[in-house]
Amino acid sequence: MDHVARFPALLAAALLALPCAAGAQGFNYAEAMQKALFFYDVQRSGRIPASDPVTWRADSGLRDGADVGLDLTGGWYDAGDHVKFGLPMASSAMTLSWAVHEYGDAIQRAGLHPKTLQTIRWATDYFIKAHPAPDVFYYQVGNGNVDHGWWGPAEVMEEVMARPAYKVTTASPGSTVAGATAAALAAASIVFQQNDPAHAELCLRHARELYEFADATRSDAGYRAATGFYDSFNGYWDELSAAATWLYLKTGDPAYLARAEAAALNWQKEGRTTTWAYRWTHSWDDMHYMTAILLARITGKQVYVDAVERNLAFWLPGGGVTYTPGGLAWLDRWGSLRYAANASFLAFVWSDAPLGDPTRKPAYRAFAERQIDYILGRNPRSSSYVVGFGQNPPRNPHHRTAHGAWYNDIDDPPNNRHVLFGALVGGPGSNDAYADLRTDYQKNEVATDYNAGFFGALAKMYALHGGAVLANFPAAHIEPAGQPMPEYFVRAKLAAESATSTSIVTQTSNRSAWPATVRANLSYRYFFDVSELVAAGGSIADVRVTQGSGEAGVVRGPFAWGGTVYYVEMDLTGTRIFPGGRAESERESSFTLSAPVWNPANDWSRQGIAASPFTYEPVDLTGYTPYVPVYAGGVLLAGREAPKDGQPPPASTPMSVASITLAPGVQNGANVATAQVRIVDAAGAPVSGAQVTATWSGLVSGTAAASTDGAGVARFTSPRTRKSGTITLAITGVSRTGYVYAPGSNVETTDSVAVP
Repeated sequence: MDHVARFPALLAAALLALPCAAGAQGFNYAEAMQKALFFYDVQRSGRIPASDPVTWRADSGLRDGADVGLDLTGGWYDAGDHVKFGLPMASSAMTLSWAVHEYGDAIQRAGLHPKTLQTIRWATDYFIKAHPAPDVFYYQVGNGNVDHGWWGPAEVMEEVMARPAYKVTTASPGSTVAGATAAALAAASIVFQQNDPAHAELCLRHARELYEFADATRSDAGYRAATGFYDSFNGYWDELSAAATWLYLKTGDPAYLARAEAAALNWQKEGRTTTWAYRWTHSWDDMHYMTAILLARITGKQVYVDAVERNLAFWLPGGGVTYTPGGLAWLDRWGSLRYAANASFLAFVWSDAPLGDPTRKPAYRAFAERQIDYILGRNPRSSSYVVGFGQNPPRNPHHRTAHGAWYNDIDDPPNNRHVLFGALVGGPGSNDAYADLRTDYQKNEVATDYNAGFFGALAKMYALHGGAVLANFPAAHIEPAGQPMPEYFVRAKLAAESATSTSIVTQTSNRSAWPATVRANLSYRYFFDVSELVAAGGSIADVRVTQGSGEAGVVRGPFAWGGTVYYVEMDLTGTRIFPGGRAESERESSFTLSAPVWNPANDWSRQGIAASPFTYEPVDLTGYTPYVPVYAGGVLLAGREAPKDGQPPPASTPMSVASITLAPGVQNGANVATAQVRIVDAAGAPVSGAQVTATWSGLVSGTAAASTDGAGVARFTSPRTRKSGTITLAITGVSRTGYVYAPGSNVETTDSVAVP
């Protein structure tokens, strides 16, 4: 039976299943749009302008294109990785332009029109760079396999890998990616026409050339670097028809329309039928669903109208797509929300079109509203799937730079150091189950194409229900630099000590993330006091400084500081230290101080150094000492220098555990116990950046570490294997530079709860 012929029954079912009005949920759709655009700022590659709002991003990929003698900097990183894949970038930019084309007035009313154009411009500028000749297009920078084998921030990736550029040419063609980019540039030429006609014309020129290149070659024989990542499963006819359609909309040239319709005849078919494929939706690999809508509106032909409504009928309840118990139209396990959002955008656009059966329009709109509200929090988990938006949003999306790792380890630190505002995660399984796991790239990765159709659907939701952008975003919401753990520091341990000497082993660490930075000019100073030596008739001339073994550094000194206080300096100039792996993020050094009379008890930098060995668990700060300060180019970067002129060191502020709340239960589909510990100072103010160690006992067991956030709260989660009993949480250690734990560093504070 023809799918469209079944529609009246589907319509009745859909209207019964989707009766809600999205506005009743109270979601701020303008805020969601605002944050969805912020995500594209995070994805920027190249030289970051001073106006960029992402405080934890900086220049990256500045050598892109150098291997082929071109400047290929710019563009977007694809997802949680750092490859610039041409196909999803083109699709994303085109879809954002389509959103402006459809709902530009709403975007303007929300105050986001300039920002949206700026976002699209970042991509189009890159496309133009990547198209140095009519029949040459650089469709990718970065090797997918190499890139995916390393886990670290974008700012330091060029320290650990080469980033080759890949092109398609007449001899080695790629009609899919060239056609998709032509479509993106043609669509952009329309939305830029009023605000920036010069850029619009530049986009149009490159769109024409790329389209002719793609249509002349009609082959993907040279499109090979993206294999296994962004293969062209649907071929190039959908991209060719999309590009020609957008060129027609821009120019009015009937030749483009004729070519678009000719290409449409070759769209992929459903199974072995002659019916155009309808059991998917708009995506980076398939532009024909969008193009059918555009051609239907341009020509009014029933063949396109039927194609659109056949596809939308598939998405409604009873139409063929799987529905989760909570109401999500679930198409695929990989990025399920991305497809629901794209289908919603198409449904909204078609519901506004003066074509097709008007009795079907309410069901399309109801479907789209329900899907977007599911994403924003109207779901069985009552949780948002947009990072940094709504209730209980994801905190640990699969995203290297947002994670802020320094040991090339996806699991450490346990929580992402940055909030990836606005990023739509992949989404739940077909049973609505979801866990905020960074390692689950199917459910928890983010990508530029995930946000594009979502942004268009949000624009329509805003037009329907309103909202207001945040007045001081992101400045009032982004996390402060350096929290919740130090970025630059020294860990030290005692190698040996006697009445005549002290031998110290150190690790100078760079765990920077605000932004991640390569440092080749670090040094540290070790301050010591020779008052006991002077009292015995000696002087600084009697102190011997001996270089020890290690990975890097040259020890120099001693140098006078003030009174009887001196320091030695370990100079690591020339050693590139950056958060790219264990060996890259920290360097070991050692030295010995000796004298005929030696008493380290009064040495500023000797404070807190013990004989304990270093560990290589990233969140563990064994041996961390702020009293061995770190310098960059001779300027104090982190840590605390010894007081001068005999002044006492600054007093520490006491802190204590204010509260522990422990809640057992079922979370994210697994039996877990969750706890929250709040640390405050003597005045009751929250203490951020405190390192808290907790020990579970009872139904769960083990030790975990966490850092307090800006509210002074550290959170812990542990799985439990039995259903009933007692869970106890003991706080066994709290540390924070400049503070002292009031009850004593190892006094236990416990809370327990019985689990029925």
